[in-house]
Amino acid sequence: MELGETLEAALVREMAEETGLEVVPGELLTVFDRIQRDQGAVEYHYVILDYLCVYRSGQAIAASDAAAVAWVAPEELPAYDLPEKALEVVKDAFARVGGRTGRLPPTA
Repeated sequence: MELGETLEAALVREMAEETGLEVVPGELLTVFDRIQRDQGAVEYHYVILDYLCVYRSGQAIAASDAAAVAWVAPEELPAYDLPEKALEVVKDAFARVGGRTGRLPPTA
């Protein structure tokens, strides 16, 4: 987040920067933290907020933190090696929208 930036504005900016997608923030799905330690000392402490978003425009791209982009149906999730918490959030999002994928954005 940038100083003075709202959560929703940060989400919209980060989604554009990291995925190439313009989204409208929706429901807050979950909040959790990740603490990275180096020999017991806290090196990084991330607070992560996951929102359910609505796609507006853009073409999905894999930015610096991802090797690839894929749009998958709920039944295809086991084929991907997602961290446990990420899988939990994705499954929760699908459950909240009734398993619908909606209109999928194009990928690069």
